[in-house]
Amino acid sequence: MADLSDLTQGLILYSHADDHLSHRIRLALQFKELRFDSRLVDEQYPDLPVLNPYQTLPVLIDRELRLYETRLILDYLDERYRHKRLLADTPAHRAEYRQYAWRIEKDWLRAADRLLHNPHLDVTLQAAIRQSLQESLTSLNPLFARYPYFLQDEFGLCDCLLAPLLWRLPQLGITLSPLHDQALLAYCQRLFKQPYFQLSLTPQERTLAPVWTRSPL
Repeated sequence: MADLSDLTQGLILYSHADDHLSHRIRLALQFKELRFDSRLVDEQYPDLPVLNPYQTLPVLIDRELRLYETRLILDYLDERYRHKRLLADTPAHRAEYRQYAWRIEKDWLRAADRLLHNPHLDVTLQAAIRQSLQESLTSLNPLFARYPYFLQDEFGLCDCLLAPLLWRLPQLGITLSPLHDQALLAYCQRLFKQPYFQLSLTPQERTLAPVWTRSPL
């Protein structure tokens, strides 16, 4: 059984060592400069059913509270720990940004999950999903030519969702082009060099580093 005394010890994160859902929570915690106990496990972790009835990762524990849906975790962290906010203060701006986050998850992260977690997917379908995802990402170049982060001047919720996906482009078989994706590449390099992003990486995730992150454009 999981040690339920964990529930009185502050922030504890059970997360997978290589999964974009777990990565986004580690990234948010590091961005907000929160101290937490990081426990890297997988879906076969024997105490996971005690922590989460759906037996998925990540799971965040904050004393007696247990959360296991990533968007709820991010909202909770932003409301409970208000230092370095992921969302704007005004209701209209928060709602608009949450809607962009929903679109990122629906249009891009869902496609990425199909490629990452379905090794027996038909090759033709894989190629079609990969091409569609790459074209969607390329379409972001005008946005990042205008703003340093996703539609704003500061790191926020949508960047928290996008950064783990962009770090995994080699796994997805997608290569950004210095000719066609210059603004997006600059955004990636801007993000990936941040101390909070580097601290969010596990040893397994560090091995995924895209080659274009290691040289200037």
